[in-house]
Amino acid sequence: MGLKTTGRVAIGIVDSGYGFEPSPPVGVDRVIASQAFRFDQGVILAPVINDQLGHGSALLEVIAEQAPLAEFAIAQIFTERLTTTPVQVAAAIDWLVEQQVDLINLSLGLRNDRDILGVACENAIKAGVIICASSPAKGDPVYPSAYPGVFRMTGDARCTGPAQLSCLKTQYADFGGYVKARNGVIGASAGCAQLTGHIGRYLSAGGATDLNSVSHWLETQADYFGVEVRFPPGSKEQRSGGQ
Repeated sequence: MGLKTTGRVAIGIVDSGYGFEPSPPVGVDRVIASQAFRFDQGVILAPVINDQLGHGSALLEVIAEQAPLAEFAIAQIFTERLTTTPVQVAAAIDWLVEQQVDLINLSLGLRNDRDILGVACENAIKAGVIICASSPAKGDPVYPSAYPGVFRMTGDARCTGPAQLSCLKTQYADFGGYVKARNGVIGASAGCAQLTGHIGRYLSAGGATDLNSVSHWLETQADYFGVEVRFPPGSKEQRSGGQ
């Protein structure tokens, strides 16, 4: 039986957990389910421990601030390092689907495609779960963001605060968000979490859950469109703001 009994939007986070010292992240009181997934010649379920890396805590805070009415299910796959396996990520996704989450944040990217991960994402999408995954702004694709139906989210330096986002629609990424969070988390991980938070707020307000509607809503909220263009320091384009 899943966790969802309140009618609130439930957001799943696959990361390093929560409860990073010295102070707990915003939203920790709204975590209503958690499970750790360890890898030891296969995935084993284990007790959740405090976030040792601060990565998951920072992302929980980002998403919770953007979506103040949401509740959370936390799947812990990172402990001492930000390394994982496709089977761990797949198991975490499957568990979150069982918890009846509406939305999953995956601020991670694996270089190699694996059937078990692709099937987990496909099953989640078929169940009506929206998946946001980190993607590089440029470069080779990573997984799960490269799978069909997964929102490819990244960071965009043009966004000067959490309220801003960009509509990219490039071969690399769909949307970009503010690149900074606490605990030193920056880049695509933070940007992905910001966008997950935006979607969580949209769903909490009764927004339609199909991917086209979510994508259209994000586009209407965008402050910037198209790829981020960087000019050499002191260039005419930089001094004029690229106009």
